[in-house]
Formats: sequence, C-alpha cells, structure tokens
Amino acid sequence: MAGTHRSRRAKSAPPSRGRRILLWTAVGLAVLVLAATGALGWIYYQLNGNIQAAEIEDRLGDDRPEDLSPDAMTMLVAGSDTREGTDGSYGDTEGMRSDTMMIVHIAANREWATVVSIPRDSWVSIPACDLGDGTESEPHHGKVNESFAIGGMSGDVGGAAACTIRTLEQNTGLRIDNFVSLDFLGFKEMVDALGGVDVCLDEPIQDDKAHVDLPAGCQTLDGEDALGFVRVRYSVGDGSDIGRIERQQEFMRSLAEKAQSKLTDPTALYGFLDAVTSSLTTDPELAGLRPLYDLAEDLQRVPEENLSFITVPNYPRELDVPEDTANVVWEYPRASLLFDSLARDERLTEEELEAAAEELPSLRPSDVQVQVLNGTGVTGQAGEVADRLASAGFTVVGTGNAAAGEVAHTVVGYPEGLAEQAELLAARVPGATTEADDSGPPGALVLTVGTDYTGVQGG
Repeated sequence: MAGTHRSRRAKSAPPSRGRRILLWTAVGLAVLVLAATGALGWIYYQLNGNIQAAEIEDRLGDDRPEDLSPDAMTMLVAGSDTREGTDGSYGDTEGMRSDTMMIVHIAANREWATVVSIPRDSWVSIPACDLGDGTESEPHHGKVNESFAIGGMSGDVGGAAACTIRTLEQNTGLRIDNFVSLDFLGFKEMVDALGGVDVCLDEPIQDDKAHVDLPAGCQTLDGEDALGFVRVRYSVGDGSDIGRIERQQEFMRSLAEKAQSKLTDPTALYGFLDAVTSSLTTDPELAGLRPLYDLAEDLQRVPEENLSFITVPNYPRELDVPEDTANVVWEYPRASLLFDSLARDERLTEEELEAAAEELPSLRPSDVQVQVLNGTGVTGQAGEVADRLASAGFTVVGTGNAAAGEVAHTVVGYPEGLAEQAELLAARVPGATTEADDSGPPGALVLTVGTDYTGVQGG
C-alpha cells in the first residue's frame, strides 16, 4: 500500500506495547516527566506551570447523560489543529480544528481501559454550544470535528473542548468529565527537540495539501516533515480518515520510543518535556504534573491484554444519503453496544463487538420506514424527531400525535416481520423499547416519542 509507515523498531515491539505507548504519549507522558525531573524541583515547577487549565463545567449544560459509573474515568483526548502562528503555511483555516479525537475510558477497578477513536468525518448531531461571547450556536448536523471549531471560535481551547464533549455526550450517551488537548504547533517542537523521529516508508509520499514530499525508505523526519506526515490523507492508501488514524497511532509510538531513548540526554529531554507541557491544555482536575502522573499510573496498572483500541463502527454516509460522498456515519446497533457497555463500565473488546455484530441484523437506516408520533406534550416534537431520523438515513413516512396523549416512555412499535428493523431504530433512540404493534402504515414502524426522550444518536 502506498506510503505505508513502519517504525524501525516495530518488529521487536509487540502491538499491545506500542498501543500502550501511544496512549501514554497522548495523555501527556506524565510518568516520563516525573522520572526525569523529580530530582530537580525548579524544572518540575517550570514544567508544571506550562500546563494550561480551562474550565468547562459551566459550559456543558444541564442536559447531560447520567453518570452510571462515577468511579470510572471517561475523558476526551484531542489534537488541536489551530493554524494560529503558522503564517498560512498549512492553509487558511480560521480558528481551531481537531484532527485527532479519542474517548478514553478507564474502568472503576482500573483493571481495563478502552480507547475509542472518533473519525473526524463522522456525521453527527451538533448541539447548541457556548460561543464565549454570551451567545450560542444553532444546533445542526455536521462533521464531529466541527464542534471543536465552533466552541473554539474565540480562540479558547476550553470552549472547543466543551462543545466537543457536548456533541460526543449527545451522540454516544457517555458522560465525559475530563479532557486533554495537545496543540498543533507543539507537535513540531516535540519532534525537533528529540532530533527527529525515524520512519520507514514502502513508497514515497507527495502531498501538496499537507506540505509533505518524502522519498521511500527509512529516514529521520524533523518536526515540519513529521507534521505533514501525520496530517497527510488523500494521497496515501485509501485516502480515508480511518487510514490516517492508524498512521498517527504508529507515528506516536515511534515518537514515544524516541523520547524513552533520550532519558540520559538532559538537553533533549528537557526540550521535549517543555514542548509537551507547553502544548497541553486540560480541565482543572488534570492541570498539573501530579494529576497527569496519577492518570498515567492508572494506565500503567492496566494489564496489556485488557487495553483495547476500537474505532467507532462506521460506514460511508452515501449509502444512506447518496449525495454525501465525504462523510461516514456510525453503524448501529454496533456503535450503541460499544457506548452502552462503556456507560455501564462493562468491558467490551473489539473481538467481542464483532462477535456480537454477527448476531445483529445487517440493516441500514435506509432500509427502515417509520411513522413518528408525539407523546411528549411538546408542540412540534414529532417534526423535530422526524428531521433527526431523516438526517440519520431513516425513511420517515409521516408524523402525528399519539392517540393516548402524553406518554411516559418512548416505544418503537413494529408489525409482524419487522422486529429487526425495530431493534435498529431503538438502538438509535436511547431508552426506547420495542413492542409488537400493527397500527402503523403498511411496512412501517411506529415511533411513539415519550416524555423520557433525550435525542437520536447520530441524527
């Protein structure tokens, strides 16, 4: 495959170890920081002071998922792709973007952890977000990484993180209380402080958009080329965001291994740690070397075989909306199985997810017709839900009011032969149950929206 990247040490480093190093790096390399600076108090306080804290609690709103496992830890890890300070070298995009987005869940018993990669092209429902000037954005649908840009319009990483968390909470049902963000320019400085990072390419990579021109073979990338390498997308492999996620993970492994090799080089190590900490912004709970160290210790205690990396199950949105060839949608009910298990703090490996998927119907939203009935007592609710379902790819055949008036629980009614379609729809509407019901239009489900309705995942 064109442009395949191999770490020079990849053959001797098991994948599980490489993945652990990736997560360790993404969270801040806290163990390495303390190991290197513990004997030098002034360095410790210098690096500790580099880490920026951003308050997000008052920006997350009241309509949040219930925290079903308070002792577990679920956090957002994002790469802030701001162009500020680049003089247009990487394009003219204003404000902030996030090229890398992950949800990290550490179990309450600290015996397992799961990292969920979120493709940035995921088409999701983006709620109203605080714009930092006393106003809010309009709720709409878009790519998930747009939420980072909306919240960060004022240049505030905390606002970007808060809007992203609101978006992920609405679309996953997970409660997310912490975040770590690593900025765009800091990545270059980390690589340069280490004297570059080694990669091996099976074939050359040339991409004007990412400003990268690399020959085939093994080579050492400086910060500028490394940044282009992890950003490149369309000219490598299948051009997908999924492929880029895999390359970024491999490169982060190589970066962390290079950092480990510099433990006896005080100058290089300090430059690297200064770049890492200067590039970090976190919520107040994690803002410091000590809390990051505690977090890294929790991760270190997780057995290798209990650390899972999963990309949200997805498929091209054009299968549901033919004119959209640029985005992906999350595949339900597999996605809801993943998110529901994490919300309950129950481990689900990628293998178990795939096995469970084999027992689930191989249906897409476009295969499902649904009538929406309003049982909430809120005027216009059926129309709003219908719009969300249509955006998610379902075929809405009508709306109306529930004959029983206001009802407490959201129910998907299905005629004989459509039980699988009902399960698919229920998976997209948190809390919905299914029951046999042949009162709807021929061949269609009936979604009666109750007062417990909280939204449509991915719609």
